[in-house]
Amino acid sequence: MNAVEVKNLKKSYGDVEALKGISFDVKENEIFGLIGPDGAGKTTLIRILASLLIADSGTVSVIGKDPDKDYAYIRNHIGYMPGKFSLYEDLSIKENLEFFATMFGTTIAKSYDLIKDIYQQIEPFNDRKAGALSGGMKQKLALSAALIHYPKILFLDEPTTGVDPVSRKEFWQIIKGLHQHNITIVVSTPYMDEADLCDRVALMDNGKILGIDTPQNVAESFDKILYAIEVKGSNYQLLKALRKFPNMESVFPFGEKLHYTDKREGDYTTELTHYLTENQFEEVDVKIIKSNTEDVFIRLMNKKDK
Repeated sequence: MNAVEVKNLKKSYGDVEALKGISFDVKENEIFGLIGPDGAGKTTLIRILASLLIADSGTVSVIGKDPDKDYAYIRNHIGYMPGKFSLYEDLSIKENLEFFATMFGTTIAKSYDLIKDIYQQIEPFNDRKAGALSGGMKQKLALSAALIHYPKILFLDEPTTGVDPVSRKEFWQIIKGLHQHNITIVVSTPYMDEADLCDRVALMDNGKILGIDTPQNVAESFDKILYAIEVKGSNYQLLKALRKFPNMESVFPFGEKLHYTDKREGDYTTELTHYLTENQFEEVDVKIIKSNTEDVFIRLMNKKDK
């Protein structure tokens, strides 16, 4: 049995279609990533799965139950961590965890085996008010609270947004560690690099799923030769020049380089180098590279918009 099954799910807010008939499933004990920018529909989707919103149409099954009809059962068997810190800021770390443990009829001690790797990092600050914690510490406290009742599925809505890179890395190490406890994890994120940390990903944009696969298969699905281009000086001027190149198919910034695809098939490294040199660019470096998830996502978005 799949942990989550979604078929033709739709949700609108007035004239705004947040979800436009999406379908997918999540296997038991996998890390499933919802990857996409703000406004893609990720938060709406997770809230429906967590029984916090009612869909307009479509069917949803979470651990074999309907979130609309069986919301009480679902809420007792899932963990939910919203994007915005929502614990009680005037309570201490220990008081927050004891409160949520009591709500679910358990204790910190009973869940210690599950949360110990997280709790041991925040336990020295047990008496500190939640509102006085750093972003990374709030994140760990919220995750501990979401796990306090040993849920079957954990829903994480953009858990690493707004935290520093070190905390992001630590958080994903924790997520990976939860696998040994047979917990299914559905996590949304706008960070494309986090896609590679999931077992499977759904690429989302504007209420639609553009593709679902393993991160490796997504990256390998790029169907064009991809060039990384770098020059001395302004990337903006380089972008303008490449957009005027007659055979340009797509070009977009990627860190300190530009990623480029050509309308033609074949290796045009020499021709691109010559074109840019003729246009007075210096230290021109054109290389063929392997694509990643972000390259595929941008390509899918460009195809959708045409």
